[in-house]
Amino acid sequence: MSEKKRILTAISGGVDSSVAAALLLEQGHEVVGAYMKNWTNEEELPGDCPWEQDIRDARAVCDHLGIEFRILSLMDQYRDRVVDYLLGGYREGITPNPDVMCNREMKFGVFLDFAKNQGFDAIATGHYARLVHHEDGSADILRGRDFNKDQTYFLAKLEQPQIQPALFPIGDLPKPEVRELAKKFALPVADKKDSQGICFIGQIKMADFLAYYIPDQPGAIVTLDGNEVGEHRGLHFYTLGQRKGLGVASNTFGKAYVVVDKRIETNELVVAFDEPETPFLYASRCRIGGISVTHHPLADLSGLSVQPRYRCPSTAISIELSDDGTRAEIVFETPQRALTPGQIAAFYQGETLVGGGIFQKIHHEAGLGLAAVQ
Repeated sequence: MSEKKRILTAISGGVDSSVAAALLLEQGHEVVGAYMKNWTNEEELPGDCPWEQDIRDARAVCDHLGIEFRILSLMDQYRDRVVDYLLGGYREGITPNPDVMCNREMKFGVFLDFAKNQGFDAIATGHYARLVHHEDGSADILRGRDFNKDQTYFLAKLEQPQIQPALFPIGDLPKPEVRELAKKFALPVADKKDSQGICFIGQIKMADFLAYYIPDQPGAIVTLDGNEVGEHRGLHFYTLGQRKGLGVASNTFGKAYVVVDKRIETNELVVAFDEPETPFLYASRCRIGGISVTHHPLADLSGLSVQPRYRCPSTAISIELSDDGTRAEIVFETPQRALTPGQIAAFYQGETLVGGGIFQKIHHEAGLGLAAVQ
């Protein structure tokens, strides 16, 4: 057995984090479970924010395992560091990623700081990711063994001080095996369904969440040739590449419209048919800013690839970095669909996560679609 550690484990009330805690306990570590109370839906937004049930489930798991259970009230920090970031991005017309920011600022920020101040040696989460610890104390994040559940994309903005004290106990396991372990440990949440909500907010639709905080700003929906085909509620409700919920009917041939641009100056939502040759839908070149690295500078690495969104394969790139390494111009080897400002670009070298940045500008070649740039 490895050296016994005192570990604060983030337990959300779900299966993955509960199994993570059970595995650490089985390995002989001193484990304390903690629920991060980030949101209570006190504004009574439409949708389900099941934090009370989640706390009951998390407590039941800790009671079953015989470990201490704590509730950390982090609502103010969550609002300041995640919700304000989310709403600010949508107000600017971009599409931010709250899950990546929640990991950087909350789980591996506020939560980690609390653990250090309380004398814990490490923190653990239920992420599907793997860690390799080196003799010099540094560590690298590798993709989870179960590629379908791999969550390293959401860890792309972590840096070395956040990674070194982290543990991902289920990163080597496929999801079905995690479910089987939950039953083996007789965990009260063994049959609980996975959450699909916004980070820690719960089962609230993003459109409902945005509507509560940002007033509707209706405008025209137009085609690339300038024809008006409908009216939108506000540009913040839409993202590039979106097909559903546009309120614009398909044409007589059954071709569906897709969002290809948002014109902030004129408050126009631009749509076109979702076809490979559609201009502005695919792009190879873009600018990425706010780059941080998990370990080594990107300039020292070769064979880089970028994953432009969750559940999307990473693609080989060529890269030109700024002198300080925080900005880059990249060219994808294969054109990518609906690259979106505000979203996260996760950098990889093979299976190793090496950093992340934010898409700032997409360089479209006017009049060219995927068929033209292949």
